[in-house]
Amino acid sequence: MTGQSLSAQGTQRGVSGLGIATLTALGVVFGDIGTSPLYALRECFHGPHSIPLTEMNVMGVLSLIVWSLILVISVKYLVFVLRADNKGEGGILALTALVAPRAQASLKGARGILITVGLFGAALLYGDGVITPAISVLSAVEGLNIATPFFEPYVVLITVGILCVLFVFQSSGTAKIGKLFGPIILIWFLALALLGIKGILDSPHVVKAVIPSYAVDFFSSPPKDGFIVLGSVFLVVTGGEALYADLGHFGRHAIQLGWFSVALPSLILQYFGQGALLLTNPAAAENPFYLLAPSWALYPLVVISTLATIIASQAVITGAFSLSQQAAQLGFLPRMEVKHTSEQEIGQIYVPMVNWALLLGTLYLVFEFRSSSRLAAAYGIAVTTTMFITTILTYVVMRRKWNWSLIGAIPLSLIFLVVDLSFFGANSMKILDGGWFPLLLASVIFLLMITWKRGRKILAQQLMARAVSQDKFIKEVFQNCKTRVPGTAIFLSATPKGIPIALTKNNEHNHILHERIIVMTMTTLEVPQVPKKDRVQVDEVVPGFFRVIAQYGFMESPNVPELLKNCEELGLIVNLEQTTFFLGRETLIASNRTEMPRWQEKIFAFMAQNAQRATDYFKIPSDRAIEIGTVVDM
Repeated sequence: MTGQSLSAQGTQRGVSGLGIATLTALGVVFGDIGTSPLYALRECFHGPHSIPLTEMNVMGVLSLIVWSLILVISVKYLVFVLRADNKGEGGILALTALVAPRAQASLKGARGILITVGLFGAALLYGDGVITPAISVLSAVEGLNIATPFFEPYVVLITVGILCVLFVFQSSGTAKIGKLFGPIILIWFLALALLGIKGILDSPHVVKAVIPSYAVDFFSSPPKDGFIVLGSVFLVVTGGEALYADLGHFGRHAIQLGWFSVALPSLILQYFGQGALLLTNPAAAENPFYLLAPSWALYPLVVISTLATIIASQAVITGAFSLSQQAAQLGFLPRMEVKHTSEQEIGQIYVPMVNWALLLGTLYLVFEFRSSSRLAAAYGIAVTTTMFITTILTYVVMRRKWNWSLIGAIPLSLIFLVVDLSFFGANSMKILDGGWFPLLLASVIFLLMITWKRGRKILAQQLMARAVSQDKFIKEVFQNCKTRVPGTAIFLSATPKGIPIALTKNNEHNHILHERIIVMTMTTLEVPQVPKKDRVQVDEVVPGFFRVIAQYGFMESPNVPELLKNCEELGLIVNLEQTTFFLGRETLIASNRTEMPRWQEKIFAFMAQNAQRATDYFKIPSDRAIEIGTVVDM
């Protein structure tokens, strides 16, 4: 075979692989933004923050929608933000770890400000994880009202049933049916495009809204309407953060190809089609998406809409799982149960506590607001705040990582900030109508993150103050201990310095040591994954006494049995059947002795008591583990 044919074959495989990745990305990345046509344009002319339905307003809103998709999604996210990857991974926590290395350090100073801002942006995404399933599924099921009024009393109950099934199903994972997501969303986008073309043919001149002057004229007369409607226009770009968060699963090129070849043209055609319908039939403002379809297609459209919204919700839910795992690994949340639902995909995880919390929040929203139109008032404020934070962090990347000059970074960032702040200002008018909910939820989660971070730092300082130095322990205890028992004892230590209290306490009370002692420390780096060759470092301090330091990425889960197998390649062979794990367990008592207020100490103590057991988190065999308790006054 010639070199030319080999090259052609490799190119063909590359094109084929990109095509498969693009199709798969459609089912995960674009579900949220792809279901926005169900409610976005409707809210501009029918919701609580609507404006009068006139031809000038329709053309102006359509122009705003087109240029929002271009500026926010196509330019900001697809061209620039997706380049700000952390070893291939995206998302606001990955971005925070990229711009503020050593996130385990203090929250003071410039680095601390960046970390704090990034943390609040991450907390806001939990609000999105609650609202997206509620508004998406509710808006899809509401299509039954267009087909027949018979279903109107049952829309909320049907929505609740679908959401319950969706969240209950999370424990089984999506590995098997995930392959269907891409084709279903592709069919969804094709349906959007065809329905849009149908509407455009009835009023072709709506396509002139692509000219930005329509948006400019819309703001000039009257300007108040233009500002008010921005909060509803923003609904068309609410899936922007999902594009960035899923970067690591599919890569920049697959996401860009899926957007420019399928998602963007389908969305623009759909919005133009809805706009054309409103010009010919103003009464259709009640639900332009479903009224755009012929009567015979309503029920099939409800089915495909429901499937699309379920897939969009699935992506947001799994994003919350991934975010929680990252936060726990980086030390901003306590240990929590993480189940891997796929042996092939490391990103397929299930976090029970987060899943049930999201379900409760979603059901509350459905029962409280009872319609997607009312719920739209609560949607947007969290996402636009996160987008604003992403712009700030991306500017830091431009300056520190890409070495851009001020002349290049400031003008571009200012353009993005003007857009972000305009959307934020418009969405802030929704706060009293429901926008308070995601802000309150984010504030609570942010408080928990900061509390856990500060509490762990204070606790580590107190434990270090009590700890014996390694040299002193080896000289005075290890080498002079006369009673040695066979086997290996492994002690987990939060830091690679000093001797863990569990080790000194065990010797103090039992007056014995094992023949071989291993002090093991797990560290999390500000990268998604750590290569196997860099996973573990073994240091034999003196014969029989070892230090093992393991490194994990923020998207990985520590596994001690696997780690010990890695140690075999470095000459440290451990037989689990002859090994005992000693774990420290601190009982925390709130006091007024630290810089944390007493109420915050109580919250930290409660979080610590309810954190996942170390044996489960580190995959340590429970029948080989012994816990040694210590009382610590906070």
